Amino acid sequence: MNHQTRSLAKQARFYRRLHKFVAIPLCIVMLLLGVTGLLLTWKSELKFSPPTEKVSKNNQLISISQIELSAIQFMDSLHLDNTINRIDYRPSKGIAKIRFENHFTELQIDCYSGKIVSSKQRTADIIEMIHDGSIIDFVFKSESENVKLVYSSIASLGLILLSISGFLLWLKPKQLKRIKRY
Repeated sequence: MNHQTRSLAKQARFYRRLHKFVAIPLCIVMLLLGVTGLLLTWKSELKFSPPTEKVSKNNQLISISQIELSAIQFMDSLHLDNTINRIDYRPSKGIAKIRFENHFTELQIDCYSGKIVSSKQRTADIIEMIHDGSIIDFVFKSESENVKLVYSSIASLGLILLSISGFLLWLKPKQLKRIKRY
């Protein structure tokens, strides 16, 4: 075996070890990203987000503060935290969707009467948080998104490294064959 062949073989062994060293620990992360990504792609078909309920438009729209009060009172009656994360106000549909800070309940409130039209779990939000790693920040009540940033960075850098080393694992044997022919 000449020097060039030995050098290519040594590089191929290095890339194989590197590929295996990165791939084995990242296998769980890649599986998690793949499964949750697939679920998010199909979330509408799998009904992971509550559908917008229909209301009859009859009177004047009530105020946002009245909608907020209805949501807080309803959550209090369920003995759940009533800290509102956001209100998705859709006056053209006559619906306000309320999401909460510390749980995955979504309320839909009639913007004309203030009545609760729907109270359902937002499964898509849970899957999305698992997908991007922010579920850990949520569980431990972290104000920062450090875990999400580290998780996403490790997954992204690992996938980039696996792509490059996988390409080199494919390329090196081809280079060795070409050298051996001449």
